[in-house]
Amino acid sequence: MARTVPVRIAVAWVLVAVVAGVSGCGASAGDDEEPERRSFALEGRTLTVDSDDSALEIVAAEEHEAGAVEVTRWFEGSVVFGEDPKVTWSMKDDRLVLREKCSGVVADCSSRHRIEVPRGVTVRVLDGDGSVRAWGFEDPLHIKTGDGSVQVSDSSGALDLETGDGSVRVFDVASREVRAKSGDGSVRLSLGSVPDLVETRSGDGSVTVEVPRAGYRVEAEAGDGSVDVSVPRDASSSRRISAHSGDGNITVRTAN
Repeated sequence: MARTVPVRIAVAWVLVAVVAGVSGCGASAGDDEEPERRSFALEGRTLTVDSDDSALEIVAAEEHEAGAVEVTRWFEGSVVFGEDPKVTWSMKDDRLVLREKCSGVVADCSSRHRIEVPRGVTVRVLDGDGSVRAWGFEDPLHIKTGDGSVQVSDSSGALDLETGDGSVRVFDVASREVRAKSGDGSVRLSLGSVPDLVETRSGDGSVTVEVPRAGYRVEAEAGDGSVDVSVPRDASSSRRISAHSGDGNITVRTAN
């Protein structure tokens, strides 16, 4: 019985060393030099991407055959005490489901997916934990992530973007309607053409809206921060900008 305590101490130190070793060199999907690729048939004109824990790149690609979604997957992971990590992908009823299984006493995993979507498809993205980047869309794009940044560029379809914890960035777009929301993070929108509607809100972070010169009906309010509106204001305009922040500065200005 006298050896029990030293043995436990030794085991504890081994565990500490293992954890320290794993956490010191975290897994990165970018280290995967042989990504997997797969094509999924898409029967309708809408696609839902349902991911639990992955960084996502969503791209509108016109060179692919109609009705095909091309997916490239990078994955790196290790589990010291537990089942081997794995990732899965499947398509059912125009819903692409991406899952990562990585659990144990010492688990470290990272995944990334690039999803190339045929043009003319409305895309909805639901990501539990991971950043989302999208570009090239002429059709409506809906993105919601629980924890991660959202970035959209080179698009003209209506945008509806939301993150629980992360920044939202929109630039080089000609969308007529843009809705962007962050629970905890900054929001910055830079539009290349005059929009009909911009609605943006941040619970804790700054809000910046840049739009071409035109008359706008503007509503801007900050719970704790400054408000600077320099675009031409027209209370009777059909073009509307709404910007709100619970804790952060608000800027609505003409794009250079």
